[in-house]
Formats: sequence, C-alpha cells, structure tokens
Amino acid sequence: KYGGFVVDRAKCNLCGICEYVCPVNSIKIEDDIVKGICARCGLCEEACPVNARIDAFDLIEERQLKFLEALDFAVKIPKKRKPLKKEVERTNVITDLEKCIKCKRCQYYCPTGAIIVDLEEDGLCSECRVCEDVCPVGAIKDTTIDPEKCTLCLKCMEECPNNAIYTDDFTVQIRKPEKELEGIIVSCLNCGLCASVCETGALKMVDGKIRYDPSLCEECEEKPCLDVCPVGTLRAGAHGRLKGYCVSCGKCVESCDIYEARSFQEVKWDGTVSEDCISCGTCAEVCPKDAITLKKGSIEVDFDKCILCEKCGIHCPTDAIPKTTMRKKTIKDGFTLIDDRLCIKCGLCIETCPEDAITKTLDDRIVVDENKCIYCGACNNICPAKAILFEREFSLSK
Repeated sequence: KYGGFVVDRAKCNLCGICEYVCPVNSIKIEDDIVKGICARCGLCEEACPVNARIDAFDLIEERQLKFLEALDFAVKIPKKRKPLKKEVERTNVITDLEKCIKCKRCQYYCPTGAIIVDLEEDGLCSECRVCEDVCPVGAIKDTTIDPEKCTLCLKCMEECPNNAIYTDDFTVQIRKPEKELEGIIVSCLNCGLCASVCETGALKMVDGKIRYDPSLCEECEEKPCLDVCPVGTLRAGAHGRLKGYCVSCGKCVESCDIYEARSFQEVKWDGTVSEDCISCGTCAEVCPKDAITLKKGSIEVDFDKCILCEKCGIHCPTDAIPKTTMRKKTIKDGFTLIDDRLCIKCGLCIETCPEDAITKTLDDRIVVDENKCIYCGACNNICPAKAILFEREFSLSK
C-alpha cells in the first residue's frame, strides 16, 4: 500500500547487508524472513549483492502488466515509454572563449540584439574597431585618431559601444584601458523555448531557426517568452517589439574577422553529468520541459522532451551539467528547516550535504548551520520523510 523496497525471496541469500546499511534500522531478519517498514531511501537496493531488493512500485506495475498479458482479451497492453532519441542537439552560433576578447563588435553588428557583452568597466576602448568602420574620412586606424584627417563629425563618439570616445579642446580622444578588459558574453542559444510558450504565434521555429512577426506580438500583453529565456537576451524593445532572438544570419560570425571567435556549431548532449553531481534536484526543478528525472548520483534525461535550453546547467550549483553559455545563476538566499516532528533521524541529509552544514546535536536533533548551507537542495531531495522545509531564490552571477 505504501510502496517501498521489497524482497525477492528467490534471490535473497540472507546475507544481512540490507539490515546493516539501513539508516533507520527498519530492516530485521527474523526466522529467515526479511522484514521492515521502508523509508524509501534506496540504500538497501544499491547494497544488495544479488539484486534481491526491488522497488515495490516497479514490481506492482510489472505484475499488473503480466496479468493483462495473460488475459485472452483483445486489449492493448500499456508499456513503458522509452525515449526514441539517445541525445539532443541544436545548431547555433557559439563563442570560442579562448579567442574572444569581449570587444562588443559582434554585439554592435547583431541586427536583433541577440548578443550581450557585459564588461566589468565601462568607458574604455575594447578594440572593437567600430569607430574605424563608421569614420567617413578614414581618420581612425588601430585605435589611433589622425588629427589631420579628423573633421570632428563625432560619428565615432555616437557609435562607440563602450562610451570610450570623448572630445578635449576640439580633438577626439580614445580612453584606453591599462589592463585587459574582463567580462562575459552571452548570446541567444536558438533553443526555441520562447517560441514554445508564445501564445500568439509571433515566435516560431522554421527549419531550426527562430522567426518573429511583430504584428502578431501586438496581441500579447503578458509576453511569457521574456520570462522563460534561459540566458536573458530576449527582451522588450521599442514599441513593444521583441529583441534579443538570434535569426542565424551569421553577421556576428562575419564581423569577428580578426579573432574568428564566433562560429556556427552543432551542440550535442547525451545526458552525461560530472562526478560533482550531488543529486540536489535543482535541474529537475528548473527544467521547463520536465525532461529530467533524478537518479542517485546522476540524472536521467528524456531526449524526446529536452530542447537543450541549458537551464539545468545554468542553475546547477556544482556545475556538474555541461553548458555552452557564460550565463550562470547562483543561489542568492534561502532557508532550510528540519521539522523534528517528521524527522526519522536517518542521517541521509548529513551524509549527502556537500558543505557539512547538517549535524546531529547531543540531544539527537538534526540541525542546519545556516552559515554553511548553500541551499543546494540535496538534503530536501534525499529526505525519505519529507521533513525538510526548503526555499531558495536565484540571481544572476556576476
């Protein structure tokens, strides 16, 4: 009735390892029979050397299916759906961070504003060469202005994406940095998540590329697409029209002609995560397509649902999930409270906490040290008694 891990007596050799590893001491072997009320932590299933421990829910489902198959009726037997795809892929413009100097040249030339470069310091030349491109008399070369040619039209000052050009005593000057500029570059992933929630059809995917019709967008007031964009490039522009979506025109690739840091690439993911995964469940929580199922120490991805939006990787507190974007969200604040009335003192939360923030007191209470807790959610996810009250808030990482 309550589920749990049951014993296949045909396989069980009464070795007692399940009784030994049970964190709540609920498994007892009496008269050669394994007994106990299960807390569903799963440790016994992992430890059993002969695979005699079985999830009761899976067992019941299997027996029901076998019963239906045994009936001589013309009924369609339901079967577990398995994803048809073994991996997920998308094509978009990727930035080679080893080559990129964050100059904002690609951002300037992107026709839809789908690239955002955020530098730590503003007002300094990033060598984007936009001033060279727009100067009508060719007075600028290699971030140096020829005063003999300059006509003080100030076109360069108007177009500079960094506000690094200024005038001084009827001469145009460029404010140059003393050290290499630091920052991040974020661009539309072409994942199509915005199109999937668009209620008016103003955004849609055509042959794997985003297309937008602003005439249809006028009918929408709430614009849910803005809230779901995983990297935050999609935003409202002038007259309520959207900007920040990549149309795969390749202008950024063309404009990055010296460093060649932008290129079209096919991104693939087979669901693999690193050993840093702590089974916190954040990825499953934020996945907009419900494509992620948590497994102990790893995850299982339904690639028929996954669109490679990278929200899981962006929010992963341990960076165990790969991502191509520099966008990162970290946990800003939260709280974790253990309800003593529900806690069964199994200690799984203590064992799984990556920061050693959970301890047992002398009076046998389990408590959380808020100064150490990073609100990853691993304890909340693994607690078999659901005794942990947990909330958190994410913010953009700088």
